[in-house]
Amino acid sequence: MQYKYVKKQLDYSDFASGRVFYSLPGHPAFPIRLASEIFQRCVANRETIYKNSTRCTLYDPCCGAAYHLSVLAYLHREHIREAIGSDIDEKAVAVANQNLGLLSVAGLDKRIGEISKLFELYNKDSHRDALASAYVLKDRISASAREHPLTTNVFQASATDGQAISKNIKTKSVDIVFTDIPYGQHSHWRGLNANKADLPWLMLNALIDLLSTPSIVAIVSDKQQKVSHASFQRVEQFQIGKRQVVLLKPI
Repeated sequence: MQYKYVKKQLDYSDFASGRVFYSLPGHPAFPIRLASEIFQRCVANRETIYKNSTRCTLYDPCCGAAYHLSVLAYLHREHIREAIGSDIDEKAVAVANQNLGLLSVAGLDKRIGEISKLFELYNKDSHRDALASAYVLKDRISASAREHPLTTNVFQASATDGQAISKNIKTKSVDIVFTDIPYGQHSHWRGLNANKADLPWLMLNALIDLLSTPSIVAIVSDKQQKVSHASFQRVEQFQIGKRQVVLLKPI
């Protein structure tokens, strides 16, 4: 896969998981460069297919700690008006709420206070570096918050439970779905008895009523996973490493 939009490897150290953003054991951080590339492809496809360039509501139904969701809102805030995450894991939702909270100046001030206390107690270089990164992120938020206001929401629900999701998200309000579905050694579908091959279909089925007319769905999975649904048309598909990425639009 060739990068179309993030052609150079940039320095994303300020966004590293566990530095300023909160990390969650068992939930590996999604590569930032790849996340940015996929999101920008979603934005480009909305503009090409629907002639729509309005700021989007971005939703991740398997958000884990909402790490890549939060980072995307930093990198591409001008394209996002609302960032929503959900996960079946209660602990993940709690951490996701913390990470989405870092998209505000108040949330960063709170995080700066936490890191400052750690630095005072232990005087570690890692805490000094984290504090410097927190101020970089705060400057970035301060400069963009007024021009590009952003709301966030996170809740607990299975990605295949359309009824539970619809209680938290309005019908036809989601413009871009970007999710890294469970497929590896560290993440698994929980609370479901369905065949693994059917799970992406069940998730797509749960999303149908939530999607706006000009919407794009991006799903990252392993190469063996079949990602399809009769109500969706494939827009793009590519592979990178052990991952496959499928972009769909509702029919």
